[in-house]
Amino acid sequence: MCSYDPRNAPLRQKRNPPLTVHHLNQLLLVCSLVLLVAVAAVRISSRSGLPSLLVYLGIGVLMGQDGIGDIHFSNAEMTQVIGYAALVVILAEGGLGTKWKEIGPALPSASALALGGVAVSVGVTATAAHYLVGLEWRQALIIGAVVSSTDAAAVFSVLRRIPLPARVTGTLEAESGFNDAPVVILVVAFSTAGPVEHWYVLLGEIALELAIGAAIGLAVGFAGAWGLRHVALPASGLYPIAVMAIATAAYAGGALAHGSGFLGVYLASMVLGNAKLPHWPATRGFAEGLGWIAQIGMFVLLGLLVTPHELGDDVMPALIIGLVLTMVARPLSVLLCLIPFRVPWQEQTLMSWAGLRGAVPIILATIPMVNGVDGNQRIFNIVFVLVVVYTLVQGPTLPWLARTLRLGGGNEATDLGIESAPLERLRGHLLSVAIPEGSRMHGVEVGELRLPAGAAVTLVVRDDASFVPSPTTVLRYGDELLVVATDPVRDAAEKRLRAVGHGGKLAGWLGTDKNPKRR
Repeated sequence: MCSYDPRNAPLRQKRNPPLTVHHLNQLLLVCSLVLLVAVAAVRISSRSGLPSLLVYLGIGVLMGQDGIGDIHFSNAEMTQVIGYAALVVILAEGGLGTKWKEIGPALPSASALALGGVAVSVGVTATAAHYLVGLEWRQALIIGAVVSSTDAAAVFSVLRRIPLPARVTGTLEAESGFNDAPVVILVVAFSTAGPVEHWYVLLGEIALELAIGAAIGLAVGFAGAWGLRHVALPASGLYPIAVMAIATAAYAGGALAHGSGFLGVYLASMVLGNAKLPHWPATRGFAEGLGWIAQIGMFVLLGLLVTPHELGDDVMPALIIGLVLTMVARPLSVLLCLIPFRVPWQEQTLMSWAGLRGAVPIILATIPMVNGVDGNQRIFNIVFVLVVVYTLVQGPTLPWLARTLRLGGGNEATDLGIESAPLERLRGHLLSVAIPEGSRMHGVEVGELRLPAGAAVTLVVRDDASFVPSPTTVLRYGDELLVVATDPVRDAAEKRLRAVGHGGKLAGWLGTDKNPKRR
């Protein structure tokens, strides 16, 4: 039997004080200041060539327990969940900005790198971690799998500022979007208690999850694009929300179906991004803003999770593993996977150096922490140091290497931000008017229709051809007119058109525009 002791109530209240409006105001102030500092830091990173993730990680470290903020945070499970959510947004934003014409020819090579390249990288890196650093095989395999994934956020933020050939950019962007799925499966398998499953079982699971994720992602993307093109929403601001909701649904559907949700959201976003949706500039800007927020929040949280004074003993192992990964594993995987595609050595060299790591490996390093793998803190520290050091080395040197290899793609014309708006948003109507045999509208000039202000003939379809009419264009039998009329004059415009159809251009003076007979 349970009894209530009032003496314990004050103690419970003291340990867990309620969240007040004052606390909320403080939290909002801190978050807004972090966002402002992060936004200002983008300017620094863009000028220096550093990926912005390093700046955001630095902000998190400064706010942590060894920094000026003295915030103690060690919840790896929360970091993993928030990191997954942020990665979904980042992949969605990257997919929306990917063009079919660039990524289409690169899909075979990107798929080879995302699958075969990961296998080669895991094998070489794990072997080095075991024999050169002295890690146990399970720890070595986890590190090898974690750092084998190139980071979508880092790749998108760096490559899109460098004028590279479309094949190089398309291959690297697609690889970073595709290789998260097999790497997540490998890290989870290696972090599970008990013996590691046979390699052919892991290959079967990877293939099945990729197939399920791809099918769901494409299905959701095409269905969502069709719906957004055929369902007019009452406000332009709803379209960006709908697009991001569809992309998120692709991830959730793929994950719930035991497939790759990351592949699903990337493919669905690519379909949506190439579907010529209404209000596309607003949608693209909204997704880009969400992507920045996701990056800032994720990297700051990862910076809070790390404890800098504990990194000392793991710096040298991280440098050794990173050196093998950068100079041996990555170039070897690029060389072996791109042999069938006859990629020039200059492009292979750049792709080898452009295998950027970022937040994804650090997020994946929280999986062994959540699962309680022996030495999980050391795994996290090694991955953190490796990512920071080699991103600091690779990111700023990419433009120099591209120029040295003469791979500059030149300045290409930017697509125009042309926006299509449903008529419901403009409070207007599109009227289709067919001129039948016997109509008095035959022989009338467009200007003689004398439509009310707010209505206009925008297009004439004649003999299976269409053209924009001038005021002196003479209408004929069989013509079909497209008339745009605002909501206040819609009825008046229709009434005037019917009157001219009955009484010709003099309908206003002959009285035939009053209560015309409807056909």
